Amino acid sequence: MHSSSIITLNQAAVNNNLKFLKQKLGSRVIISAVVKANAYGHGIEQMVPLLEQAGVNHFSVFDYTEASRVAQSLEHTCPIMIMGWVSDSDLKDAITRGFEFFVFNLERLNKTFELAKELKIKAKIHIEAETGMNRSGLNLQELKEALNRLHQNQEYFELKGFCTHLAGAESITNYYRIQQQIKRFHRMEDMVEASGFKPEVIHMANSAAAFVYPKTRMNLVRVGIMLYGFWSSTETFIHYVNSKVNKTDPLQRVLDWKSQIMALKEIKTGEFVSYGTSYLAQADIKTALIPVGYSCGYSRSLSNRGRVLIRGHRCSIIGVVNMNMIIADVTNLIDVEVGDEVVIIGKQGDLEIKVSAFGDSSNQLNYEVLAHMPDKIQRTVLK
Repeated sequence: MHSSSIITLNQAAVNNNLKFLKQKLGSRVIISAVVKANAYGHGIEQMVPLLEQAGVNHFSVFDYTEASRVAQSLEHTCPIMIMGWVSDSDLKDAITRGFEFFVFNLERLNKTFELAKELKIKAKIHIEAETGMNRSGLNLQELKEALNRLHQNQEYFELKGFCTHLAGAESITNYYRIQQQIKRFHRMEDMVEASGFKPEVIHMANSAAAFVYPKTRMNLVRVGIMLYGFWSSTETFIHYVNSKVNKTDPLQRVLDWKSQIMALKEIKTGEFVSYGTSYLAQADIKTALIPVGYSCGYSRSLSNRGRVLIRGHRCSIIGVVNMNMIIADVTNLIDVEVGDEVVIIGKQGDLEIKVSAFGDSSNQLNYEVLAHMPDKIQRTVLK
């Protein structure tokens, strides 16, 4: 191991998750693989080929830079949909390269027409509707104006999609709000079709909505967290398994994160460990120094709370998490040695450290833990 830690990605797990999703969503629904935030921390350059090999032929990202990375990682050309940020300076290149992108305000629509006219290329757009999340999208009045402008500029665009985003489908507390959004969306969809436009795809569901609200699947679903082996929330998983005889999780985690012991130290009773005075040795102990810290995505909030696996045992992180190092209590491991494998996320023997364990200890979402894993961590693929 040349780097201080390594992330391993499992092709078999990707295949399993895609097979499950295709079975449940049906052959008529396009699965758009969401690989924003560096493929949820897994690595765009590593995950895109794995997903493509598993049968994905549509990708969603947040910004232009991510779209470029996906395009460079693909073996075959397929749709790449930008759901968020494209600067005016990148919009011309996005149109030229055939990237699809959301139009969520009239200013972007006008700029798109201006550049498409200049380039003599039709821009591939998705009209995003504001249905109640109050984040991005065209409200009812803006949509009416947008439709007028679309009629006036039909030679400058292809209407690839009409879409919205649901505000928290993973929680039952949002049920009423989601139902209202669905109703608004269908009214706005009817308005689009009444204006004579027929988008190629209609989409509103993410991973959670696709399972909790099946009618939102339409003909494309933007699937993110489930591709990587995680449910959007415990509620979403319970909603799925409640009607099943087999209550086991059908998803498999794609990612493992491992490091190794770089040094061992004997600590005497009454001595402090790491920065400050947050940990005081109550007895003679042995500690292992591990070259992973908050700069690597191991949250400082896990100080004196985190766990790792060493030699098939669960070991406590003691003291404050450093920028580049953590310290584990290995007092009870008789044969522990420098160079021993340390599992930060994943399995070792019969034990497992799950991403959810980070959330339980640090109040972080699965999404947040994964997205905080920096690019500098080496990522390898296990075939």
